[in-house]
Amino acid sequence: MTSDNNTIDTSTVRQAVDHICTGKLKAYELVQHHLSVINDTDKKIGAWASLDENYALSQAQELDSIRMSGRPVGALHGIPVGIKDIFDTCDLPTERGSSLCQGRAPTQDSAVVEKLKEAGAVIMGKTVTTEFAFMHPSDTRNPHNAEHSPGGSSSGSAASVAAGHVGLAIGSQTNGSVVRPASFCGVYGFKPSRGLISRYGALETSNTLDQVGFFARDVGDIALLADALTGYDRADSATNLLPKPAMLSSYLSEAPVPPTLAWFDMPYANQYASDASAGFEELLDVLGATVERIPTPQSFAALIPCHKIIHEYEIVRCLQSEIGNELSGISETIAPTLAAARNISDAQYQEALEIRAAADDWFVQFFNDYDAILTPSALGEAPKFSDGTGNPVCCTIWTLCGLPCINLPLLTGDNDLPIGVQLVGALNEDDRLLRTTRHLLTQLHSAAQEA
Repeated sequence: MTSDNNTIDTSTVRQAVDHICTGKLKAYELVQHHLSVINDTDKKIGAWASLDENYALSQAQELDSIRMSGRPVGALHGIPVGIKDIFDTCDLPTERGSSLCQGRAPTQDSAVVEKLKEAGAVIMGKTVTTEFAFMHPSDTRNPHNAEHSPGGSSSGSAASVAAGHVGLAIGSQTNGSVVRPASFCGVYGFKPSRGLISRYGALETSNTLDQVGFFARDVGDIALLADALTGYDRADSATNLLPKPAMLSSYLSEAPVPPTLAWFDMPYANQYASDASAGFEELLDVLGATVERIPTPQSFAALIPCHKIIHEYEIVRCLQSEIGNELSGISETIAPTLAAARNISDAQYQEALEIRAAADDWFVQFFNDYDAILTPSALGEAPKFSDGTGNPVCCTIWTLCGLPCINLPLLTGDNDLPIGVQLVGALNEDDRLLRTTRHLLTQLHSAAQEA
């Protein structure tokens, strides 16, 4: 973008923050630029549930005044951020993708939004989500090809970053709702370990499985945002008082030894699209001895139905006040699932929690020997819009166990749509995962130069 007739590189959020804090760029100018992009393209994409241009610009003006007065500035000073419309915002409606919540106006910000404001971010607006962040598709289209889905449930957040509407956007993942849309839209998507980021003030669909995530076009920007959002919150029992991982400094540091990655031939591998399978085989060939192919434990097959039981048992109870016993106002897409979920017994639910706990213990031991798991982010390219938001199965096991996951937009399918590569790390070792990510990207860049 340009400022005062000078070209200023804002291709990463970190560069934009530096330019704002040194006075080369005003937050007001950056917000104006992003609003212009939104106005030019969002009619075709539909990424935004609510957008108040005056509100965004007034925040930017205030942040410029703070900088010019010499007061402290935040790590995200002046950066526009999109917020998935399940996170409460006191200045914008939070309608959760449902007509049942139309006009809902919270009086308090969610913990994530408070953290963003503390870091100096501009709350640009609310991005579209699927109905109650569940299965019913939203109207958002894939920015690469409007005939295809952007994924769900963080559809608007992923699409807004892919379209250049914002550099950062907040999402959530209860199954595959960050990593899958990041894969389909060709952006970086990061779901940190469960408990690193407070969920207070966000729609609860599963206390066991709900996790905050976000999108960017640069891994360093992912790390910068993670540093701003992580921390203890007594209002969310999943968070803890352990020291926070230093995400950005770890991402920028060199690995003490070359990381070792693992590849599993997953129980659902027969569902991979042919172009995805071919792309991953080529990737594994390039990485060579960096990746060890490991037989998939038989226990993995039980984890996918385990996730389903926990998710559906909890969501129907979490949404009881909104949907009632008659499920009135709910789409035909999710109504049968919610109705059936009422028949899941307490015994089935408890057994699923026990299976999950055993998997948690297994992964603790596994990551003593491996730095990350290399695996697909989705079964293939984004499906046609009319075919739904895509199967989240490539994310299910990792989300069940609360492991940190990141999508890397590295592959392209037969229809010239993105296919994501997923790295999965050890619980609460998100900094290690980001450092491994940088090492992998550097390795692939070197290999491409030599080819």
